[in-house]
Amino acid sequence: MLPLNANIVKIVDETPSTRTFFFDHSFEDAIIGQFVMVWIRGVDEIPMTLSYKNAITVQKVGDATSRLFDLNEGDSVGLRGPFGRGFTLPKDGENILLIAGGVGAAPLAPLAENVYPSCSQVTTILGARNVNELLFMNRFLQSGQVYITTDDGSAHRCGFVTDVLDEIDVSKYDRIYTCGPEMMMKRVFGILERESALERTEFSLHRYFKCGIGVCGACCMDEAGLRVCKDGPVFNGKELISSEFGKYARGPSGQKKLF
Repeated sequence: MLPLNANIVKIVDETPSTRTFFFDHSFEDAIIGQFVMVWIRGVDEIPMTLSYKNAITVQKVGDATSRLFDLNEGDSVGLRGPFGRGFTLPKDGENILLIAGGVGAAPLAPLAENVYPSCSQVTTILGARNVNELLFMNRFLQSGQVYITTDDGSAHRCGFVTDVLDEIDVSKYDRIYTCGPEMMMKRVFGILERESALERTEFSLHRYFKCGIGVCGACCMDEAGLRVCKDGPVFNGKELISSEFGKYARGPSGQKKLF
């Protein structure tokens, strides 16, 4: 699949470390939680989840994202997609819980907005390092109840999203969705496993991608060989039992990188 040339029509600084890039192309048929492969010419092609139908929200963490941050409105990138398995949308009247850490709020904010009109209750636990790094807080606040945590206590509760999760009654939620740093999600996994809630929980994972369409095998996860780009990036909690999740990932060479 050849990349589509997409012009950047607007750039929004969301936090000191994240920006949203809006394009002149909208993926109207995309399922929330799917991703696109973003080609930053001369550098790399990387997977990015859609934070809006026509936008990605990026944290500056490496060579490709640093180069993306150098681009301006009017510049262009190549886009392929959307790819992968997105979130399972809840049924009308269900109660849902969203657990977002850092830039993991990017795929969960559109989910909150989409299901808010039809769900009985939408609750979000939103965490970040500090108050300045809280991502899409207003989008979540407009979509239901929000618990806010920051690592340094600069906004609301000092602590982690798992501190809140440990205290609430998860049995009242029909579906639970989470995205964030993998060690955060591993702790979420442990709590929900203890509460027998994994079957109604979906985790959005990040792995190193090459092709993005399930051919190359670079993102296969041990033990089952699930391809994160094709079988995910969204997985039911039951699928992650006895997997590498929360233990290690693999880099471009296939070498394990421990969390």
